[in-house]
Order: sequence, then structure tokens, then C-alpha cells
Amino acid sequence: MKHWKHCLALCALALALPAHAVEFTQFQPGKSALSFVSKQMNVPVEGKFASFRSKLAFDPAKPAAAKAELEIDLASIDAGSKDANDEVASKAWFDTKSFPVAKFVATSVKPLGNNRFEVAGRMSIKGRTLDLTTPVTVRQEGNSASFEGSLTIRRADYAIGEGMWADFGTVANEVQIKFHLVATAAGK
Repeated sequence: MKHWKHCLALCALALALPAHAVEFTQFQPGKSALSFVSKQMNVPVEGKFASFRSKLAFDPAKPAAAKAELEIDLASIDAGSKDANDEVASKAWFDTKSFPVAKFVATSVKPLGNNRFEVAGRMSIKGRTLDLTTPVTVRQEGNSASFEGSLTIRRADYAIGEGMWADFGTVANEVQIKFHLVATAAGK
């Protein structure tokens, strides 16, 4: 009987102690993905970026202290064909010679419940920087976490698709961006 009392006391003590916080800081590019969907003549066209980097510091117990930054190598775009890739790298689209990188920097993270968060920040593309907000779902599995979400940007806001491509009847103004970022805890 005494043995059970000691076990119960130890279990109660363990439950009363705060759980060890895990901060996810090590971006895993090989497990992450960044894609987009645009519409050309009202037909969905999917693409992706092969090269991007992220700096993260996210502790699920302290979301307000989170830091996040994403840099996208625009020339790494795969828009479905070599001709399409060459076109979107041109001056009328991304102008990758003058603006090789798009960048998002988070300014705040707000918990929404059920592993969902609202991330606000600033997106810079082609020399223009605008505020945006996106929902993010975080799934933690041991010492690894995935950050998933999608958002829609208007390409005209960033001067993407100028000149003859400015007509939204040919290429829609809205572009949906989807992300799946994976990070592990430091030293894990």
C-alpha cells in the first residue's frame, strides 16, 4: 500500500511540473515545399519553387515570441515548362536579374486555438513590400514540427506581369501560394 502512495505522489508531482518547452529552429529544406496556383485563361496552372530558405524560432508555448523569415529564390521557379520559366524570370514578371529574391518577415503570431495561428508580416517582391496575414496550422511530432498554410496575393500589387501581361483576362490577378515548412528543435 505504501508503494502505491509513493507512485501516486510521484505521478502528481510530474503532472504539476511544466512540460519541457521545445523551440523549433532548424529549417528542413528537403522536407519542405513551396508551391502556387495561378489561372491562365481561367485554367489552373500549378508551379513550385525549388530553392527557398527559412529562419524560424517557434515555441508552441510562447507563440507571441515567435520569429519567422522566408526567402525565395525566384529563379528557382518551375512554372511547368522551360519557356514558362524563362518568361516569368523576365522583366515583365519577376525580373529575377534585378530582384532575385522574394522575402517574407513575420511581425506577429497570434494563437487561434486547435494548433492554428495567425501570422502577420511583410512580403517583399520585385521591390515592393506589403503587409499580409495568413493562417498557419502547426503539427508537432516529437522534435519536429510542420507549418502549413496558404494565402492569396494579387500579382498586380507587386508589379508581376506588366505590359501585355497586365490583362487579368489572360492571367488572373490572384495567385494562391501554398507552403509546408518543416523544422526541428535545435540539436535534435
